[in-house]
Amino acid sequence: MTAEPTSARSATGYDATTLASLSADAAEIMARYPDPRSGLLPMLHLVQSIDGYVSRDGILFCAEQLGLTAAEVSAVATFYTQYKRHPNGTYTVGVCTNTLCAVMGGDAIFDELSDHLGVGHDETTDDGAITLERVECNAACDYAPVVMVNWEFFDNQTPGSATALADRLRSGEAVAPTRGATSVCTFKQMSRVLAGFPDGRADEGVGAGEPTLVGLRIARDRGWTAPTPERPEPEAPESEASATTGEPAAGEPGSSAERQPATTADVAPGGKPGTPQAEPDADLDAESGAKKSTGGTAKGSTKGTEEGSADE
Repeated sequence: MTAEPTSARSATGYDATTLASLSADAAEIMARYPDPRSGLLPMLHLVQSIDGYVSRDGILFCAEQLGLTAAEVSAVATFYTQYKRHPNGTYTVGVCTNTLCAVMGGDAIFDELSDHLGVGHDETTDDGAITLERVECNAACDYAPVVMVNWEFFDNQTPGSATALADRLRSGEAVAPTRGATSVCTFKQMSRVLAGFPDGRADEGVGAGEPTLVGLRIARDRGWTAPTPERPEPEAPESEASATTGEPAAGEPGSSAERQPATTADVAPGGKPGTPQAEPDADLDAESGAKKSTGGTAKGSTKGTEEGSADE
């Protein structure tokens, strides 16, 4: 049976051309994974590259492509902060306010930008140009405080430089990050790259700068290398240990366990715990167990007991 075309059964509001393009890209994403459902994360970036956020149509499209419910897709889209559930600005300006950047002035930068742009965290300016965010560590502590525009680095910022950057972005001026690509792309373009469709700009600009590499350079100049960890020898099994030390294994004749003194469990039949086992009575007949007749009073006999009592 021939499968019905996606466009004919789609509940999304995408037009035929957009839907056909999305479907082709989605098929490429799903082909990367043994289980097509693993393609949900990049597919969410894909629909975000069309709508500028994860829209209702985007959620329905992902659900249709992957055989999921809209609720399952929404659960993922609302978990990760890179997926926006409302229209995002052309540029996401993220100010790192984690520990080191905050100490170096990150909080002051965010407050200045918020006042200058008239928006708070995850809010967008009226012209749709900038969405302002507080972000967690951007792994650039050696350049603190750091601002990112669509995940491109702007290092060693100040409140003044950050507001000047925002003004340039709003005016449509081409802006080059401190490191990385030679210019900042739009939020939609960045989302397509995150979906796994390279824009061919990965090798542009400077990657790691001097503050990042200084430690490596000093280590090379001084011949420093990382120590080789000492791995303890694995413990030999009991049988191998006995072969090495000459000690018989437990249960074998001559083993240390066999040479141990009697424990409280080693008691005579019917004896009380904690009582050593009695030595065999020399006057007992070896075969019958009856006392031998010695012509005198038997040890432990009634007569002997009575005579002992009389002597007392």
